[in-house]
Amino acid sequence: MAIKKKEEKEKTEKKKSPKSEEKLEYVNKQGKRLDGRTVEETRPIKITVGVVPSADGSCYLEWGQNKVIAAVYGPRECLPKHTASPYKAVVRYTYRMATFSVPDRKNPRPGRRDVEISKVSAEAFEKAIFTEKFPNTAIDIFVEVLDSNAGTRIAALTTASVALADAGIPMRDLVAGVAVGRADGHIIVDLNKYEEDAPDAVDMPIAILPNSEEIVLLQMDGLFSKKEWQQARQLAFAAIKNVHALQKQALLKKYENSESAEKPEKTEKTNGSDVQ
Repeated sequence: MAIKKKEEKEKTEKKKSPKSEEKLEYVNKQGKRLDGRTVEETRPIKITVGVVPSADGSCYLEWGQNKVIAAVYGPRECLPKHTASPYKAVVRYTYRMATFSVPDRKNPRPGRRDVEISKVSAEAFEKAIFTEKFPNTAIDIFVEVLDSNAGTRIAALTTASVALADAGIPMRDLVAGVAVGRADGHIIVDLNKYEEDAPDAVDMPIAILPNSEEIVLLQMDGLFSKKEWQQARQLAFAAIKNVHALQKQALLKKYENSESAEKPEKTEKTNGSDVQ
């Protein structure tokens, strides 16, 4: 009897479960993605400047679910001294993810990915900063990812760029970037986690100096055809222009607010009394 009941239970479970997993439609017939965006649309971006009072420059960014904070210190004395360069400033970029930034607790010890992102991001900023103006010094950039959902290296790079501008460090241009890739045969901008895990997924983070369109960071996980690369590049550059505009807007907003706060209140004397 017990064996028969077990067999019947297995049959009912098989009937309930579909024969094959339902295929995700990454871009529907209306051109909408899983989260309602179009193929060329980024997730919502919010940038706040000057959030760390003790830093020379700082920035907080929300890019979709990604939440990143960056602090910049320098140019300052380069220690240990043997790491200094007599010709330029040394850019030291530290990328870290908080232990609670991913669903499964992350080991606080920096892994190979953290080290690799720190290296390529520092090299990207060396192209943007006038490092030759500050020999024998170091510019330290610390970036912490508080929450993540794909595209954290580009979100971190965008945040750090605004923090550098807030610190008053002279640059050729802000560094702005976006991730572009492929999901289910469609070239899309700013992939989320579901799109990154598509069977044919390609992920390509790209960062540029927007005014000159010089590429300062380009990585790729997967392969594009020549036609797909051209389409991806075109979509990426258009999206980066929008990111760059948001960076400038955030910086202007900070200094507009600070200027209005510094203006003294005008007083008028009327009949021997002060009227504000």
